Amino acid sequence: MQEALRLARQGEAQGEVPAGALVVIGGAIAGRGWNAPVARTDPTAHAEILALREAALNTGNYRLEHATLYCTLEPCAMCAGALVAARVERLVFGTRDLRFGAVRSKFQLADSDLLNHRATVVEGVLGAECVELLKEFFASRR
Repeated sequence: MQEALRLARQGEAQGEVPAGALVVIGGAIAGRGWNAPVARTDPTAHAEILALREAALNTGNYRLEHATLYCTLEPCAMCAGALVAARVERLVFGTRDLRFGAVRSKFQLADSDLLNHRATVVEGVLGAECVELLKEFFASRR
């Protein structure tokens, strides 16, 4: 999660909402990402999507069955759907997103019995640090 926070800060330095994500398979980082929708002019360029894309390219497979996705912020519906489609085994996130979170806050997409795949969900890892990063970012823009 420390690496996800580092990635979030990298995005923040580029003026993006500070969210970072990485995909780990077999103890090695297979993909990294930070929020970049502004820089890429791409509404799908969330940290999780970019990390999943890079991991799929690096492994040569769109299915990431033995992967853990670490992210600083609870995934939105798009990102939660992507991790289910990729068959990510485990999701670890820092803090809930009370407005858009689709894993615990608004929906439970990552481990829903209604879907064909369920990821194990762990939340709150380095949560205080993840919340503080977001608070500082938004306070500086008010």
